[in-house]
Amino acid sequence: MNLLHKSIELELKSLTEKGNFSGYGSVFNVIDKGGDIVASGAFAESLSAWKKAGRSVPVLWQHQTDQPIGAWDALKEDDHGLLGEASLWLDDAPYARLAHKGMSTKTITGLSIGYRVKDYSVNKDTGVYTLQKLDLVEISVVTNPMNDDARVADVKSLLEAGRLPSLPEFEKFLREAGFSKSQAAAVANGGLPKLSRGEPGGEISNDILAALRGFTLTP
Repeated sequence: MNLLHKSIELELKSLTEKGNFSGYGSVFNVIDKGGDIVASGAFAESLSAWKKAGRSVPVLWQHQTDQPIGAWDALKEDDHGLLGEASLWLDDAPYARLAHKGMSTKTITGLSIGYRVKDYSVNKDTGVYTLQKLDLVEISVVTNPMNDDARVADVKSLLEAGRLPSLPEFEKFLREAGFSKSQAAAVANGGLPKLSRGEPGGEISNDILAALRGFTLTP
């Protein structure tokens, strides 16, 4: 399943000369730039799994998996969001020193989570996603908080999970791929229901799934 990213402005709670800092990696119950709402408790299961495994969530530089720059020593959910305490490896990782300098001078201004969607709901009228369960993979220091991943990645994740998107989800996917509003509606309403065994959002057969995984839109 595709790894997605979601960014927020970095609001440091603290930053020390030794490279320790704290801040929120995600906030709850607000519509973000990607049109999503992260629900309270979305990270609970994932944080429990990290703790059970005796592992720390890595701090990455710009989502580069080959550039770990520290570790999240403590992560917890509170009423506001996902609050963490981290330590940068200033003596061992050059990018950790760069991140520290950037954060201290307020020229590096973002945190961004890497995650996979485990459970969600969508408001069919507004198209707003509520992300109810997320698998947290990493939290990165990023130069600027980028726009969140497009719906194309979300739809691909649904297909990888063996599910079809709902009609509003598929229409939005087509719009972001370059189709006009009328074209997206025509394609989604004319084709998607015929692919599913039942209603959109239902299970998808293996042969259809294989075909859709290799499907490339060229409007």
